[in-house]
Amino acid sequence: MNDFFYKKVDAYHLAKEFVVLVYGFLRNYPQYEQYALCNQMRRAVISIPSNIAEGLGRMSVKERIHFIEIAFGSLTEVSCQLDYLSNKL
Repeated sequence: MNDFFYKKVDAYHLAKEFVVLVYGFLRNYPQYEQYALCNQMRRAVISIPSNIAEGLGRMSVKERIHFIEIAFGSLTEVSCQLDYLSNKL
């Protein structure tokens, strides 16, 4: 299964590294954030490489662009939430 195109794309690999980084940060956040904001951040950050992969698996350019836009939206969501948490701690 190494023949999937998305596995050759740098953005996909960077997104996977970002997932690991964010998951590591979230281990250090207070318990009261674990089931609310941290849970939302986990879902958002994992959607970044997932949407890149799904988009690059689509045949139409319009669909590819749509999924890349969703991945970018998730990236900005996580960025905003990291800002919020860093200011809160």
